[in-house]
Amino acid sequence: MIVRLLKRLLFGARRDVSLLDADGEVIDETIDLSGKPLKQGHLRKGLRDHRLVPKIIERRRGKRGSKSRYLETDEAARLFSHTQLTGNRNLRDLTADREPLARLNLPPWESEQAIADALGVPLKTLWHYSIHRSMERFSHYVTFAIAKRSGGERLIMAPKSRLRAMQRQLVTLLVNQLPLHDAAHGFRQGRSTRSGAECHVGKRVVVRVDLADFFPTVHFGRVRGYLIACGYSYPVATTLAVLMTEAERQPVEVDGTVYHVPVTPRYCVQGAPTSPGICNAVVRKLDNRLAGLSRQFQFDYTRYADDLTFSGTEPNAVPRLLKLIAEIVVSEGFNVNTAKTRVMRIGRRQSVTGVTVNEIIGLSRKERRKLRAALHQQKLNGVPGDCTNQQLHGKLAYLHMLNPSQAKKLKGDG
Repeated sequence: MIVRLLKRLLFGARRDVSLLDADGEVIDETIDLSGKPLKQGHLRKGLRDHRLVPKIIERRRGKRGSKSRYLETDEAARLFSHTQLTGNRNLRDLTADREPLARLNLPPWESEQAIADALGVPLKTLWHYSIHRSMERFSHYVTFAIAKRSGGERLIMAPKSRLRAMQRQLVTLLVNQLPLHDAAHGFRQGRSTRSGAECHVGKRVVVRVDLADFFPTVHFGRVRGYLIACGYSYPVATTLAVLMTEAERQPVEVDGTVYHVPVTPRYCVQGAPTSPGICNAVVRKLDNRLAGLSRQFQFDYTRYADDLTFSGTEPNAVPRLLKLIAEIVVSEGFNVNTAKTRVMRIGRRQSVTGVTVNEIIGLSRKERRKLRAALHQQKLNGVPGDCTNQQLHGKLAYLHMLNPSQAKKLKGDG
């Protein structure tokens, strides 16, 4: 016993995994119990749950060889379930780090019970919605497709009422508190397409880059890893990541029963209230690197969801800039949709997320002419041509937000 204790103090805790590889060598793991940061330069410490690290079993007098219980049956079944499995056993042991959670003003949830209490649901209900099942009898999402303006369809997966209510609570309690880069303008209170376009007005060149499959790229593993880096324990981060992600599913009938089987990994689906905010937070490092690159070229940078916009006064720098942008995007785990890359020089229409930025912010002449025609039709017939009265008022309100003088002029003409 004394020898084992000395070895643990000198060399750290070790796990004998009791597995043999193809060469017949025993796999042995060393667990770092020092509490140092998980990675170099990170502030999150590698604090570990003492119940899960290798232990020296103490023999009690009168009960030779008995072991004390470290986990309750339900807790152990949940921790070692398929949903909580990981190939990295050093992650499995992680417990909450309160310092970064307090610094980021995030809820100090140290257990799944704390999450359930914050959401106002029983623990069993939380577990019901935070389990990844390979065969769902009842899907928690309603799936449908809407047409894209550029062609094709966009898949929308809207959570059903009870899960949606839980996700909206997570938006208030957690997602809205996550740190974001100042260049992010989409899905943020006080930000809009106007704020994202203002710094690009009157530039000699505007470059627009699109991220391919933006939401599917922010998958379950990235969300869980991000929450662990924020300071949450492995079980808490896993539970939150399952609640905020879902897989595309295919209905399959087996013996008269329809099951919903996943055909993709879990990711932040479009339609979930939590997806925009968590994606903005995960992309913060990419924003930081692209903003730094833009400063080197004396360009400005903003991002609205998956639309990256760069503008500056030196068109000759664009080829080199695009090459470095692609390298940074790929290194951060994303991909550039090269078919949507646009380089807009002075003398032609320059637009950012549908907003014209050549000299002033507003809508293009073509869009304003369509609005003027609709207003004229409404004045003559009481009904605008290709849209409803409600849609027309919405378009006018949007133009008023972008450029009040353009909207006022159109109303006067109508």
